[in-house]
Amino acid sequence: MTKQTITYITIIIGLLLFSYLIFNGTETVQDDSNTNGTITQDSEFNTLVWSDEFNGDGAISSDNWFHQTQLPPGGNWWGGLIQHYTDREDNSYLKNGFLNIVAKKELFDDQDEIKQYTSARLNSKFAFTYGRVEIKAKLPKGIGTWPAIWMLNKNINEDGAYWDNQGFGTVNWPTCGEIDILEHWGKNQNYVSSAVHNASSYGYKVLNLGGQNVESVSDQFHIYTLEWSDEQLVFSVDGVKHFEYVPSNKNSDTWPYDTDYYIIFNIAIEPDIDPKFNESSMEIDYIRIYQ
Repeated sequence: MTKQTITYITIIIGLLLFSYLIFNGTETVQDDSNTNGTITQDSEFNTLVWSDEFNGDGAISSDNWFHQTQLPPGGNWWGGLIQHYTDREDNSYLKNGFLNIVAKKELFDDQDEIKQYTSARLNSKFAFTYGRVEIKAKLPKGIGTWPAIWMLNKNINEDGAYWDNQGFGTVNWPTCGEIDILEHWGKNQNYVSSAVHNASSYGYKVLNLGGQNVESVSDQFHIYTLEWSDEQLVFSVDGVKHFEYVPSNKNSDTWPYDTDYYIIFNIAIEPDIDPKFNESSMEIDYIRIYQ
């Protein structure tokens, strides 16, 4: 065997090994986030079961998404938020292969309530138990904006929500459970937070949360991931883990995370919104769910 032949064989073996590592998810991920987070690599969930790539232009898919617009009792969304959620294309639409959810400053009269801001709140018509959720997104900017990508149990008793409308709403919040994959407050630009709410820890005093600083969340796309198994919930950005929920005692108070949940995209507006705020969007390239 010639020296040249040996060289060719070595190169081929190296390429095959590199391809194997890439396609089996064991490649090294560089930590450029300036956090102390752990790099996440492997997943037990690798079969794509549902996705939306947001291809095309115009209205979003009514097969995949439901616009939740009904105000809660009292005329405001929980926490004193000051926006209307609408089903207009002005507030949610597809363009150039991206979903745009747009928060806008504008007078809007709906359900006998006049508000000065509008946005959109989308419920997925797909619900599931356990899996890996990946969302590639770029977040809005502005003090007082509050974008979120999160999940609720489809058994939540919430009038106007998609799954409640289908007859599944039997359990009140927070007992039903909530999984916040991503929250970002414009008053704390570039800090991304994740949390879980349940009967043992919820609301403004929630104990189960974590986060990290992520560079340029409003100017660059990042991949936000939830790994949800029967043992734990793990949250990461671009492969860097910042929060893991593993209760030592799993019961109905600490672990309502064993039945179907659905996805929510929304931008809320807080009462301390910057008076100079006019409009900003959350752009989503895709959502993919693996089991």
